Amino acid sequence: MVPLLGSALIFPPPESAGPEGLVAIGGDLSVERLILAYSQGIFPWPHHGLPLLWFSPDPRYVLEPGQVHLSRSLKRRIRKQPFEIRFDTAFSQVISACAAVPRPGQQGTWITDEMREGYEALHERGFAHSIEAWQGDRLVGGLYGVALGSMFFGETMFAIENDASKIAFITLLGHLIDWDYTLVDCQSYTEHLERFGAKPWPRDRFLAYLRNAVSEPGHIGPWTLELSPEQCLNRIETCST
Repeated sequence: MVPLLGSALIFPPPESAGPEGLVAIGGDLSVERLILAYSQGIFPWPHHGLPLLWFSPDPRYVLEPGQVHLSRSLKRRIRKQPFEIRFDTAFSQVISACAAVPRPGQQGTWITDEMREGYEALHERGFAHSIEAWQGDRLVGGLYGVALGSMFFGETMFAIENDASKIAFITLLGHLIDWDYTLVDCQSYTEHLERFGAKPWPRDRFLAYLRNAVSEPGHIGPWTLELSPEQCLNRIETCST
């Protein structure tokens, strides 16, 4: 039987998750509960018509910032500088755009109004961040996620121009290398992230790594851009050699 959360800020051990990775049902999306969840390797994933669901899948897909696979065509695109990349200037717009993007095999979005409010509150506290691709005054791609210690927990991304979200992601990874972040949590498998180099880790390995990583000093926001996308590409290529 899956545990039902009450008002107390507590989760069952993530190792107790069922085959689908479901840890618990219920609770809320307060800043305090979200931080506790992420620090324990648990994340919310709402499903239409059901109470709030919390997951810790096994395996867990992760990406090391310096071990990224980049195509030659994407490298050429980055060097042409087609977008202006910004950090934390339009968090609400990014999360709304991510919610609006149609996704194969899914009806609607898991980014509910409650999710928006919870992550916007995390953003205001400096724990959730948006990485944005702009063409002039038009937001054309980006992603958002949560940063704790030396971990970045990626949530989701969107693009309405080719490569916009990819270049935003590469710019994020270059900064994470500079800021001594060691791992990006991708949560679950996607073909897109596998092409970047995301790998499955057994949940036990991920949780052991997480316990140390979240105790590290974090780069609490708001974040500001310190490197160009091309400089970030150079950081990644240097790490990969």
